[in-house]
Amino acid sequence: MSEPRPDTEFDLIQRHFAPLSAAETGAFALRDDAASLAVASGHELVITKDMMAAGVHFFADDPPGTLSRKILRANLSDLAAMGATPRAYALGLALPDKLAPGWLEDFCAGLAADQAQFGITLIGGDTIAAPDALTLSLTAFGEVPAGRALRRSGANGGDDIYVSGTIGDAALGLLVARGQLEELSAADRVALLARYQVPLPRTELGQRLLGQASAAIDISDGLVADLGHICSVSQVGAQIEAALVPLSAAAKAACSATPSLLAHMLTGGDDYELLICAPTEAANGIVQAARAAEVALTRIGTVTEGAGVRVLAADGEEMRIEQGGYRHF
Repeated sequence: MSEPRPDTEFDLIQRHFAPLSAAETGAFALRDDAASLAVASGHELVITKDMMAAGVHFFADDPPGTLSRKILRANLSDLAAMGATPRAYALGLALPDKLAPGWLEDFCAGLAADQAQFGITLIGGDTIAAPDALTLSLTAFGEVPAGRALRRSGANGGDDIYVSGTIGDAALGLLVARGQLEELSAADRVALLARYQVPLPRTELGQRLLGQASAAIDISDGLVADLGHICSVSQVGAQIEAALVPLSAAAKAACSATPSLLAHMLTGGDDYELLICAPTEAANGIVQAARAAEVALTRIGTVTEGAGVRVLAADGEEMRIEQGGYRHF
């Protein structure tokens, strides 16, 4: 077989992506048609996939180092929601004809940083030319003790509802990226934009919830919508109190200036926090799990009989939510 000429797909893979696979022997330095991934005894594989397209999920001029981290972290958040330990990922890239100098180097530097932080390794993928918009695709693999993965289907009436971190920052960060919220301080705008561009998946917390939480989901489509997903699959209802939903200092400043933003924050996507349902008797264990993972955790409501999600305002009246969250189609 002849050696591929410089700047072919094979050259690109070996120069930019093969170094990211070095920690996994089953990746074969990305020189084979597929990878081989062994699973630890007594464990099963958890698999998730996300796609992102320029103009839909991110801006075409977003920094490449934040794009790579965001799509990887979105998948890590899915693994966290099932209590899985990150193991490996495969990457697909549809690249436009012209990339800025250093774009791939910066993109891969973002992946390398997150691989080191979250203990995950590239094992394969594909690259194609795309004359139109940049498109990213990533499939992540995690391990969880057999039969113990957290599911959306386990919520029961009377369960407490918790969220990690703070809610709504990413939705506000998108407004900042669009040139809005100029009334906020520069520091608040920077903080919100950072939450939109580079979320923080709660991987350790998810693993510590195994055996304690009854159901979990990561908040990607929006708090109300994702809680609705749990309710639909578990065949229950839910009631949350807007006043209990944790907000960052920047989000509080935004709400203070424009109170109507609260509904937007409850339905906006891209938070990638965990939404957790757990029996009341598990409260102490849930709190201890969050403390051990060094993640703030807040109880915001209760699982109820019936169906659907009710959001109560500070005065006890039900808030009217026009759209529960992000719609993909």
